[in-house]
Amino acid sequence: MDRLIAGDAGFGKTEVALRAIVRTVSSGYQAAVLVPTTILAQQYYDNVKDRFNEVGITVDLIDRFKTIKEKNNIIDKINSGKLDVIIGTHALLNKNIKFKKLGLLIIDEEQRFGVFQKEKLKELSHGINVLTMSATPIPRTLYFSITGLRDLSVISTPPYGRIPVETFVFKYSDNIIRTAILREKSRGGQVLYIHNRINDLEKIEKNVRKIVPEVKIVAVHGRMPKRYLSKIIKLFYEGEIGVLISTTIIENGIDIPNANTLIIDDVERYGISQLYQLRGRVGRSNKRAFAYFLYKTKPKSETMKKLEAIKNISGPGSGLKLALQDLEIRGFGDLLGIEQKGHINNIGLHMYKEILNRTIAEYYSKQIETKEFKEKINLDIKGIKMPIIIPENYIENPIERMRIYRIIANENNINNIEK
Repeated sequence: MDRLIAGDAGFGKTEVALRAIVRTVSSGYQAAVLVPTTILAQQYYDNVKDRFNEVGITVDLIDRFKTIKEKNNIIDKINSGKLDVIIGTHALLNKNIKFKKLGLLIIDEEQRFGVFQKEKLKELSHGINVLTMSATPIPRTLYFSITGLRDLSVISTPPYGRIPVETFVFKYSDNIIRTAILREKSRGGQVLYIHNRINDLEKIEKNVRKIVPEVKIVAVHGRMPKRYLSKIIKLFYEGEIGVLISTTIIENGIDIPNANTLIIDDVERYGISQLYQLRGRVGRSNKRAFAYFLYKTKPKSETMKKLEAIKNISGPGSGLKLALQDLEIRGFGDLLGIEQKGHINNIGLHMYKEILNRTIAEYYSKQIETKEFKEKINLDIKGIKMPIIIPENYIENPIERMRIYRIIANENNINNIEK
């Protein structure tokens, strides 16, 4: 299996992963879960240990907070097969880890890993089942799935009572911040304020205290000691803190139903998938949630397109729709190289395959049957040539629309299309 599961934040991707782990371990194999942040790794570990403790499945966690002695001990257990499930951050890519019988690799929030890290994963995942999960897959990953090089499953059913997050895009203003925080406070909720530069975090904290002195405010970031960070997150979860100012360490793994207002400043610094993930931290209950995306200076046109896309697309399946929009804006990148986005392969996968077949045939001086391909698709109606465009109101699902485009592009005989 090499499958991408696309589903919005909180729609149940983790539950699918947990059930896949049980099937794997009960068949006598090991399972590995790779996640991008220590907070998400800890949440996974607590969840898996709680769920699997009664059935005798052994679980451990490896991350940057483990001592060298603890890491070596865990690695010995993995290599000897004494450990059924290992959950880890980038520490899981350690060259000393040699699984005795790895059967399943789960990659959560795949868009957070770079190409060179994925190259290491290829070595790790050779000949095993791979389950990749993301709310907003990067263009290249999504294109792999759309073209059939990787399987795709979509979870589009929201949890009962889930209400879409209302999103606003504004120029930065102290008045907007004060209004947003006090409105959330008046209904007994909490606020997440995201600023992704540690050097400025103290200054931002002082400014927000000045704007809303009547609310308890605390700032956190990834370089803080683990115990202090865990303590602050726990206090916020228990409702003791009104506003949590944070870097993007809370992007994955924080599930606080009472936090229903999100404020992000310098929004132009973020990618579309990152904004979507951050927006998924609020609105995880049956209350209406609000997200404020604020910019200091007017962003470039491409960035404004992303902001408009994330503002206008909401509701079930919005993560996949945003990913498709991102694919359209940025291009799908280099399928065989290191580029994860960009219009490098404008010729398209199928034309690439045709060219590759011809080149191989020439190299080996053999004849190989290949289809003729055209650079454009045109309909000749009453002598007037016009490009094929399938209206969105005719086929609403963007993936199905792409599939039909692909069928038309690869067919030479009009009679086959009519069938």
